[in-house]
Amino acid sequence: MVQKVSRVPTVSAAQARRIALAAQGFGRVRPEATGIRQLNLAIDRLGLLQLDSVNVFERSHYLPLFSRLGAYDKAELDRLTFVKKGRYIEYWAHEAAIIPVESWPLFRWRMDDFRKRYGPTAAGWVQSNAEMLDWLKLELAEKGPLAASQIEHDANKRNGPWWGWSDVKAGLEFLFRFGDVVTAGRQRFERTYALAESVLPDRVLGAVVPREDAIRQLMSTSARAHGIGTPRDLADYFRLKQEPARAAIDDLVDAGELLPITVDGWNRPAWLHRDARVPRRIEATALLSPFDPVVWERDRTERMFGFRYRIEIYTPAAKRIFGYYTLPLLIDDRLAGRVDLKSDRQNRVLRVQSAWTEVDAPPETAARLAPLLRQTADWQGLQGIEVMGRGDLAGALAAELGVSPVG
Repeated sequence: MVQKVSRVPTVSAAQARRIALAAQGFGRVRPEATGIRQLNLAIDRLGLLQLDSVNVFERSHYLPLFSRLGAYDKAELDRLTFVKKGRYIEYWAHEAAIIPVESWPLFRWRMDDFRKRYGPTAAGWVQSNAEMLDWLKLELAEKGPLAASQIEHDANKRNGPWWGWSDVKAGLEFLFRFGDVVTAGRQRFERTYALAESVLPDRVLGAVVPREDAIRQLMSTSARAHGIGTPRDLADYFRLKQEPARAAIDDLVDAGELLPITVDGWNRPAWLHRDARVPRRIEATALLSPFDPVVWERDRTERMFGFRYRIEIYTPAAKRIFGYYTLPLLIDDRLAGRVDLKSDRQNRVLRVQSAWTEVDAPPETAARLAPLLRQTADWQGLQGIEVMGRGDLAGALAAELGVSPVG
C-alpha cells in the first residue's frame, strides 16, 4: 500500500504580502473616530510598540497606530501607556517596547538570563556597583517612582560609557533588565522607575511561566501578528533564538495553530497562522516608522517587498542616499517609495526633506501621498507643508500639494 503524501499548499509572493499586511491591521476600514477602544485593539493585534527616542518627525511608537488607524489623540495613547498602573508596561521585547502588562511574565526567562550575564555573580559593572544597586532599590522603596534625573546621588553625573549615562541611570537600567524595577510612566519621554511590586498586580508579579511555555506563547503572538513567515521572521519579533523558536513552531504545528506553506520565490520553509486572512487586495496608503513591524526585519522586508531599507540616522550626511529619517511609503500591498520627514515645530511646518519612488511605484504615487501628508501635518498640529527639491518624487509631490519645491 502506497501512503499518500500530503502536499504543502503554495501561495504567491503577492498573496504572502497581503496576508502579512492584513495580519498587521492594514486593509481594514478605518474608524470614523479613534478612541481608547481602537487603540487597545490595535496594540493587542501587534503585541508591542517599539520605542525610540528620535523625534525629528515623530517618536516611533506613535506611528504604527497612525499608519493603521489614521489621526488620533496622542495624549490618549500616553494615558494608556505612560502611567504608573495601566494596561501596558515596558520591557526589552523586540528592542525597548511597550507591551501588555499580562505579557511581562513571559520575559522572566530573559530577565534571568540578563541577571546571569550581568548580575552580581558575574564580573563587571553590576558586581563592582552592587552597593549602588541596593541603594537605588531602597531609594525607590522609600520615595516611590522616580526618574533618574530626580535621584540625588554623587554618582548621578553623566560620564563617558553607556551613551553618557550616569552611574545612577546605568544602575536603574540594569535593574530594569533584571525585572527588579519597572517603568511607572514617562514624562517628556523620560522613563520613571519603580520597584516591580509597587506597580505590577499580584497576579502578574507572582506568575511563573516556564521558559518553553513562555517562548511558545511569544511565538504564537508573533505568528498571529505576522500572518505568514519563516522561522527567522517569527523568532525575530521578540528576538528569540532559533533553536527554541523552532521547537515552539513544532508545538504550534502539532496544536494546529501553524500550518506549513510554500511561498513562491522565498526558497525557505514558511508557516501560515490558522487565523490569517488571505485578502484579494489591500487598500492602504501609509507612511511606516523605521521601527514598524512591517519593515523592522530588513531581510523580510527585502524578500517580501523587494525593498532594501536602511535607516541613515547614523550615516554621515554626505554619505546618506535617501535622508536622515526616511519612512517607507506603503501603497496598497507595495512599498512604493520613501519620504524623509521633519516636523519643524517652531515654524509649524511639515518639511519633506526628500521624496523617492521605487521602480515599480504606481503612477498615482504623488496623488496618493499628498492627501496623506496633509493629514499627517494636521495630526502633528502643523499648518503648512514644505517640499525640498531632493528626490525623483519631489517635483510631482510639490505639484499635487500646490507648492513650489524649495532648493
